[in-house]
Amino acid sequence: MNSRIEYWVKIPIGPIHPALEEPEKFIITLDGERIIHVDIKLGYNLRGLEWIAMRRNYIQLLYLVERICGICSFSHNHTYTRAVEEMAGIEVPERAEYIRAIIGELERIHSHLLNLGVVGHAIGYDTVLHLSWLARERVMDILEAIGGNRVNYAMNTIGGVRRDIEEKHKRMILEMIRYYREEVMPKVEEIFLYDPTVEARLRDAGVIPKRIALEYSAQGPTARGSGIKKDVRYNEQLGVYPELGIRPITPKEFTGVIKGDVFDRMVVRVGELWQSMEIIEKAFDQMPEDKIKTFSKDNVALAKLKKAEGAGIGRYEAPRGETIHYVRANPGTDGPAKWKAREPTFPNLFAVARALVGEQLADVPVAIASIDPCLSCTDRVAIIDSKTGKKKVLTEKDLLKASIEKTKEINPNIKAKPEPVGGICGGVRL
Repeated sequence: MNSRIEYWVKIPIGPIHPALEEPEKFIITLDGERIIHVDIKLGYNLRGLEWIAMRRNYIQLLYLVERICGICSFSHNHTYTRAVEEMAGIEVPERAEYIRAIIGELERIHSHLLNLGVVGHAIGYDTVLHLSWLARERVMDILEAIGGNRVNYAMNTIGGVRRDIEEKHKRMILEMIRYYREEVMPKVEEIFLYDPTVEARLRDAGVIPKRIALEYSAQGPTARGSGIKKDVRYNEQLGVYPELGIRPITPKEFTGVIKGDVFDRMVVRVGELWQSMEIIEKAFDQMPEDKIKTFSKDNVALAKLKKAEGAGIGRYEAPRGETIHYVRANPGTDGPAKWKAREPTFPNLFAVARALVGEQLADVPVAIASIDPCLSCTDRVAIIDSKTGKKKVLTEKDLLKASIEKTKEINPNIKAKPEPVGGICGGVRL
């Protein structure tokens, strides 16, 4: 008997703030437990970020774009500043570029550790959740020590960064890297690379072939998990990243094969954790003594920007994939004529929807979690019997239960309970 499933989720796309409720509907057609068709219908409760942006100056916009997503707050802020700097022809001090690279990789570490825990929870391995989120606290504390907040660090400004990384911060970061290398990463690798139950559960689930990833323009670990060597830091020779040995990470480096499934996407994130730590260490070794911003005061920067003409495009490899910001100058004013942002969840969402065809309903939570979208834990699915018209609502807890039951078929010793890990505020899981 065929059924139609409506999967309501909440996701931030473009200018919509993650804290608002957005309807995003997966209409899933089933043949038994097998998914035979997936359709997505997107709806937006427009926050009006673009409208607000047209009524703010370039400096005020720094704090607006930072709140597109909590987890990627630095990434959006960084991308926006690069767009404005390109538009106005502003040179960034070399030390500021190194600081941007360090903060960007710290954010990547915190995002990837969060996602590894979420995927572990989705398959019933709450120990993985506790391990990765406990380790994540260390990098969150460091970001708070440097920027004053665990998220929304307000590090960037037009032409550089607002805060320097002091010697005490450097010692904290290097000690964190030592802790991760010696105590955290061996456990993470044992789980996501060598645990037979985890591999059996994630392998061949949510497969996104390379052809589909290219067709849907998948981004970040989702694309690299399918074997596409795409990373803006590498492909565009971004900032000081060429000097830091950046390269796209693919599963083949660790497993020798590429299948484009959930397992491969997790392998990419494990590899990028190692790479981020190496990049940070190299950045400290190479970072010169220099000023950290071009303009001494914000009003000096605004005076320069009033004379700007043309447009600029900023690109950066956020933890989830490429972010793009477009800014067009409004000569004679201190604000842009146009600002536009695109974040990587949008293309990844359609790629994973395509990947769900042929999967079981129990694979829906882990497949969606593997692209690391900004979803609310109040997500629900409505199952509609096409013959009787009766509707049954499945909460996230119900979906987690189905996913955990599938894991128990592999390993009966799993004792996890289908409890959601928390809500989302500003894109950050609580």
